[in-house]
Amino acid sequence: MSSRREFDIAFVGLKPGIHEFEYTITDRFFEPYKEQDFHNCVAQVKLSLDKKTGFILLKFEIGGKVEVVCDRCGSTTLPWNLWDEFNIVVKLVDNPEEMNEQEEDPDVYYISRGESHLHVADWIYEFIVLSLPMQKMCAEEEIGQPYCNMEALEMLKKMGPEESKDDKGNPLWKGLEKFKDLDN
Repeated sequence: MSSRREFDIAFVGLKPGIHEFEYTITDRFFEPYKEQDFHNCVAQVKLSLDKKTGFILLKFEIGGKVEVVCDRCGSTTLPWNLWDEFNIVVKLVDNPEEMNEQEEDPDVYYISRGESHLHVADWIYEFIVLSLPMQKMCAEEEIGQPYCNMEALEMLKKMGPEESKDDKGNPLWKGLEKFKDLDN
């Protein structure tokens, strides 16, 4: 657990104003968390901490690359660029547990006035995961690139036209074609 200390920021000793922190994130960072649907992560996290009286503004800038499983062909080596920004407001209060339960804004977090360190590893984890889209596929013009599973793409290509022929012969859809070209 001592390796996680690099993600603790002793904000009490910082002067008011902006402070910059940089982290390089690799697959090793994700070991304490559950298994991920990506691998070969090389991400850079730039954290800008703006200390104010009574609260702290955090801005996370995520960049880098990971390899994901393609949702179209199943290839496990689809390279994916990470790029996103996230903001968090950390407020210093007397009753942080109660305030965190009541807060509806996910970008606001409360800590005790007696706290001296801010642990940012969980936010970094969350923001890297949120930087990935729900559906991970290469663009239409990139299909067939070296990282594509050509066998799976050929199988999908064979299945495509047969399914559309079946749809036209299905009596369930008969009569709906007249609504297809209507203008709203």
